[in-house]
Amino acid sequence: MERIIAIDPSSHIPPFEQLRAQVIDAVGSGALPPGHRLPTVRKLAEDLGVAPGTVARAYRELEASGVIETRGRNGTFVSFDADPARQQLERAAAAFADQVRHLRFDADEALALVTAALRAVRTR
Repeated sequence: MERIIAIDPSSHIPPFEQLRAQVIDAVGSGALPPGHRLPTVRKLAEDLGVAPGTVARAYRELEASGVIETRGRNGTFVSFDADPARQQLERAAAAFADQVRHLRFDADEALALVTAALRAVRTR
């Protein structure tokens, strides 16, 4: 994986974010296929020349977004979900639906608000 991921110490982007973004890109391109076992935190930190906490933070964020999964002592693997971005969007949609229900808004009205917001984003 160290050939796929490279940390630029002179970048203004924090190393954990560089690692996180590069893993997402590698998963999206297929360079890191579903089920691929990732190095341990310590091994990857050593290979990249960063602190173990840097890798641990990137792994935590990648796991929270569904890109990777930790299987206890068996290790950390690329998730079998083919599209982690879609998985994250589905969670956001479910949270939005819960909020709409909690606020007692009509679903059609809520969808109209979302449609208007998406159109506004496109025109920026």
